[in-house]
Order: sequence, then structure tokens, then C-alpha cells
Amino acid sequence: MDVKTEFERIQDCPNSFVVAINDTVNVINGKWKLPIIASLTFGKKRFSELEKEIPRINPRMLSKELRDLEVNGIVVRNVYDTFPVTVEYELTPSGHSFKEVMTTMLFWGLKHRNTMVGK
Repeated sequence: MDVKTEFERIQDCPNSFVVAINDTVNVINGKWKLPIIASLTFGKKRFSELEKEIPRINPRMLSKELRDLEVNGIVVRNVYDTFPVTVEYELTPSGHSFKEVMTTMLFWGLKHRNTMVGK
């Protein structure tokens, strides 16, 4: 079944809708995964670059979250045979497609903030 057909089917089935949303949340859950994905939408990054771009994340948590994202097929870790060894992280095609979701979240967040400030 193609994604479009499955999407149309899910729209009319509350249980399938909830399961699909839960699948998404399981991949991106936690405080740091979205900021990591957001940073990588701008291109490949080394570990230290990600640390600098994401305020208040500690190296242990960054390492854990990168591993989780790699296991879930969102991020790929590239190791280059240089001296010293160079390691870069980048989004997979699935990770890049998540940018659409983040753009929607960005617009919603701006609109919500303006609504709340206007109260």
C-alpha cells in the first residue's frame, strides 16, 4: 500500500491515526532530538559543532540522542579515515523530509506565541 492510500485510510480511523502519531512521537521524543534535527537541516556537522549550536546540551546526552536518531533512521554517522579520525553527522532522506514537519511547527509556534502575547 502506498503512503497516500494509507494516509487516506488513517484519516477515517481514530485508532490508526493515534498509532501513526505515536510512531512519530517515539522517534522524536525527548528534549534534544528536535534541536539536533533542526541543526542538521543546515548540513553535515561534527559533534563539537552540534554541541556549540545547541545550548545547554551536555556531551553525554548529545551522544545518546544521536545514537537514538541513528537507530531510527533519521541521522547517519559518517566516519572518515583521516588523522585524527573525522566524524560527521547528517540527516538521512527520512530526516530531511522531517523539515516539513518542523516548518509547520515553526509557523504554529509563532502564531500561538502571538495569540498568547495578545491576551
